[in-house]
Amino acid sequence: QVQLVESGGGLVQAGGSLKLSCAASGSIASIATMAWYRQAPGKQRELAASMSSTSTTHYADSVKGRFTISGDNAKNTVYLQMNSLEPEDTAVYYCYAIIKPLGRGTFSSYWGQGTQVTVSS
Repeated sequence: QVQLVESGGGLVQAGGSLKLSCAASGSIASIATMAWYRQAPGKQRELAASMSSTSTTHYADSVKGRFTISGDNAKNTVYLQMNSLEPEDTAVYYCYAIIKPLGRGTFSSYWGQGTQVTVSS
């Protein structure tokens, strides 16, 4: 069974930094994409950043230049370095991955449990 486990959220002042981690565990054959979504109170979940298996990255306009997504293939882990944080970045951050488990011929989507990031002004 595949699981995504996030860590690294917390409370930080505006202008500060946080680094989130997400580790995929279980019987994994291949990972196509890993990404970070976020959901602020009263808003829809939105993509913050993504990284493909070829290391192609994509960022939401609102985080470009401030957030950096990176990965460690050996550890099936993706990171999100968040700098120059703003109160508007306050949200629950969810790890997302498209993974093909061992013994299966297709990819499936997986979500982590979410980690709270709160930026105070």
